[in-house]
Amino acid sequence: MRYAWRVCSVTSLGLILIGVAGSTLNVALPSVVRHFHASAMESGWILLSFLLVNTASLVFFGRVADLVGRREVYLTGLGLFTAASLLAGLAPDVWLLVGMRVVQAVGAAMVLANGTVILTDAFPPERLSQGMGVYIGTLSVAQLAGPTLGGLIAETAGWQWIFWVNVPAGLAALTWGAMTLRRMPRGPRRPVDALGNALLFAALSALLLALSEAGSAGPSSPAVIGGAAVFVVLVPVTVLVERRAASPVLDLRLLGGRLLTCANLASFCNALARSALILIVALYFQAVRGLDAFDAGLSVLPLPVGMALASPAAGLLGRRVSSYALSVGGALLSAAGLGVLMLAIDPAAPYWIIGLGLLVAGCGSGAFMTGNTTEVMRAVPQSSLGVVNGLRMMIMNVGIVISVGLSLSVLTSSVNEHLRAQVSAGTLSALSPVAVGQLTQGFGRTYAVLLAVALAGLALAALARAPKEPR
Repeated sequence: MRYAWRVCSVTSLGLILIGVAGSTLNVALPSVVRHFHASAMESGWILLSFLLVNTASLVFFGRVADLVGRREVYLTGLGLFTAASLLAGLAPDVWLLVGMRVVQAVGAAMVLANGTVILTDAFPPERLSQGMGVYIGTLSVAQLAGPTLGGLIAETAGWQWIFWVNVPAGLAALTWGAMTLRRMPRGPRRPVDALGNALLFAALSALLLALSEAGSAGPSSPAVIGGAAVFVVLVPVTVLVERRAASPVLDLRLLGGRLLTCANLASFCNALARSALILIVALYFQAVRGLDAFDAGLSVLPLPVGMALASPAAGLLGRRVSSYALSVGGALLSAAGLGVLMLAIDPAAPYWIIGLGLLVAGCGSGAFMTGNTTEVMRAVPQSSLGVVNGLRMMIMNVGIVISVGLSLSVLTSSVNEHLRAQVSAGTLSALSPVAVGQLTQGFGRTYAVLLAVALAGLALAALARAPKEPR
């Protein structure tokens, strides 16, 4: 157990590094947009490029780790993420910044694809929920520190330090990981599915292009129609190719059985409903209520506070309460929190109502993620942990990718094309009350969409019950 907790500290540091990097940028995005005079599309791709590449390469690096070792891939990912963070702060224009975000995404995929497996291998099954609760709780801590840190840095030191603060933290995580992690036995040598990875990347890119352009150019624009058409064509082609692949990146056979299928789909819905919340709420406080980045960062803190409290608490409860009950209860709380936020969009609404909604949603997500992850990892044999975890992370990350693209699209569709860049820059509140009113309606529609997704996730979590064994 001593070694298991040391491993937990290593994987948790990696998760904190990636989580802080994402949550700081969510709050500081308006500062970056104003510095580069970025368009609505460019500002969206500062976030989406990372999510897209990270999602499309998760299973790939799970396979690579089978060939060269999980410890080696994990540590390489930490080093790559750290180096890309240094270079991102030096980017002279927005598209070079996007390029460094892509390199960051590759490093993050190497870390995320292997962190959960390394942790699962270190803990005995009966203590796994405790380790998983702490591990997922650290993501909450990252999201807790990130908004405040991001707002403070953007207002005082400049947007470049949003990336440069990752460098000393990354070097510390890399050093501690190299000192702590033992070499793990390599998995079976399977061929890397290059064609499957390429098709998956192309399909997700087309979908994201359609979603991001739908808000800024309208649903009838050529980019939206073309992106949607490419996605519709590529989905059946990808499924056909993956069925014939010797070692498919998208092996749907691993989802066989109601438990794994419903649990992974519930994770997808929770990620879709949860992931854009910090970004959307931070934009709400800057674009509608006129707060600066630091105050907006403070305003979203109840969400990660809820996750930070609920994740380790759920891990401790995991020895007495089933992971199924934690998953369903967490999904219910997540939906309830979004319902409160949807009812509190009026600029005159007292902050405590918004804070309560964020806290409840955060507690729900923390409990759900701990219960759901433990449920999935316990349900598969040791030999399939790496592949199933990669697939689980990819499904969840697809939800994260779509969450940001869909939320920004629904939100910005409420104002005219001239004002859409003002939304990302966080300066719309300085314009007419009419524009602010239109945007407020957009926030209401965005919360309604996320609530509907959260309710679907609740239904799927309830269906993800293990079949009773016959007496």
